[in-house]
Amino acid sequence: MKKIEQLEDKINYHFSDRKLLETALTHSSYIKEHAAGKKSNERLEFLGDAFFDAIIGEKLFKIFPHKEEGFLSRIRATLVCEKSLAKEAARLDLGEYLLLGNGEERSGGRQRESILADAMEAVMGAVYIDGGFEEVKRVVLGIFDEAIEDAKHGRYVVTDYKTSLQEKLQAKGITDIHYELIGEKGPDHDKTFFVRLNVNGSPMTTGTGKSKKQAEQQAAEAMLEREN
Repeated sequence: MKKIEQLEDKINYHFSDRKLLETALTHSSYIKEHAAGKKSNERLEFLGDAFFDAIIGEKLFKIFPHKEEGFLSRIRATLVCEKSLAKEAARLDLGEYLLLGNGEERSGGRQRESILADAMEAVMGAVYIDGGFEEVKRVVLGIFDEAIEDAKHGRYVVTDYKTSLQEKLQAKGITDIHYELIGEKGPDHDKTFFVRLNVNGSPMTTGTGKSKKQAEQQAAEAMLEREN
């Protein structure tokens, strides 16, 4: 595993409390196998997720002064979706710094999109705890500079099926849209999630994925195909 000092250089932020970064890089599979009683990155992931939405949302609000809420929501959702976060994490070689359990390691966890995206959120949560909002804002905008420029010049392809479906159904007066987790299988390091999309209380489509978000997107995509 690479030294985390190298990661600090890549994100252009050096921690006062490096233990925060170490926690952000610790997957739950590692805790279960090697470090019972210590913390995984899940709480920091929760925090970072909120900051990505706020920071990217504010930036888009400023660079698209005349665009409506629906457009801004689609672009933001695409920029902070699992695939986008994982792409930027891969560019930073984030997977090489992670602490993973043996099973996760063997199954390719260092390249798995869901793990990379979660770790990216966790690292940003750690930056916030260590340095405050202005620092995490600077780091996020630095990492996503190219992606934001692509969005600004119309080069970013929007693939947020959930938002697209919501807008399509709301235009028909339908607001009762609910994604329900109906099952999961496999070991912790390689789970598959099954989600059902309910509209107005009726089951419509299903989706599967290596994360709940991915499964929800697949269910929404299937529903959009039915609507078209």
